[in-house]
Amino acid sequence: MDVLAWLLDGDPAIRWQTLRDLTGAPPAEVAAERARVGREGWGARLLAARDADGLWAGGACFPAGYRGEGPGQPWTATMHSLQTPGLLGLDPASPEARDVRTRVDRHGRWEHAGQRYFDGEVEPCINGRTVEAGALLGADVSGVLDRLLGEQLEDGGWNCEAENGSVRSSFDTTACVLEGLLAYERAGGGAGPGTGPDQARVAAARAARLRGEEYLLARGLLRRLSTGEVVDPAYLDLAFPFSWHYDVLRALDHLRATGAPPDPRTAEAVAHVRSRRQPDGRWALDRVHPGAVHLVMDGGVGEPNRWITLRALRVLAWADGADGASGAGTGPGAGSLTQAG
Repeated sequence: MDVLAWLLDGDPAIRWQTLRDLTGAPPAEVAAERARVGREGWGARLLAARDADGLWAGGACFPAGYRGEGPGQPWTATMHSLQTPGLLGLDPASPEARDVRTRVDRHGRWEHAGQRYFDGEVEPCINGRTVEAGALLGADVSGVLDRLLGEQLEDGGWNCEAENGSVRSSFDTTACVLEGLLAYERAGGGAGPGTGPDQARVAAARAARLRGEEYLLARGLLRRLSTGEVVDPAYLDLAFPFSWHYDVLRALDHLRATGAPPDPRTAEAVAHVRSRRQPDGRWALDRVHPGAVHLVMDGGVGEPNRWITLRALRVLAWADGADGASGAGTGPGAGSLTQAG
């Protein structure tokens, strides 16, 4: 199985990231492929699913009129839909990205209390994704960023239940916030057209991110600090898209994206990802979080999945260092992690 050829036969979102992360293609070739994301394939279909006002499904967190019906949680409203362009890699400088930002900024309001979309609301798992999307699109998210910085718990992470008295962090919430902080750092603290970098906030975001990553690393990305048991067997499943849900591949791909060298405490999680490789060199999708979606991207549960394969290969290349290459076309790794902890 030529895994790289299989990846390059996928959607533009898969192709440009494969070129960048696994083949060492020239930047101009990568940029040209990335420019197709907003005009073709999954990216174009997602943008076409918007309402006339530029929002998705008539709501911020939930579709208009949603009353809790159906299995799982619907992933069709604006917050969940806005997470997808970042995963696809929509170019922030593209006209498509500028149109998304302008219309969401103009029309988006949270169900919680009618707050403007890029001002965020009260739950850090929601606000982390708001910062991520806003930073990627060039919106002003300074206010919601400040809120997140003030809500970091003593153990280094975040928890949506903190407003109800919880003093322990959540893996799920912490992952959402960390991705937002990293996106803000990468954007240089810019807050939209006509504004400059905010280096003080960038420095504060970086410090908070490092503390939050330490919260996960101290637990090996998957185990309870108190007992050493696996926090949740679902964290071992390789899922995509992930929305607010945590899993070890999501955490590893975030750490890789920071540019930091692999921490030895990621070894168990890396070994688990390696063990999930199929004999033909690809990875299957383990889980789909139930709920309505605009897009079905690639195969179903149990089938070879380009997103999981791409993310696993670049994580292993990062973890293995200069000698890891991409690993495309080689056999499965040894070892596995038992879900019992």
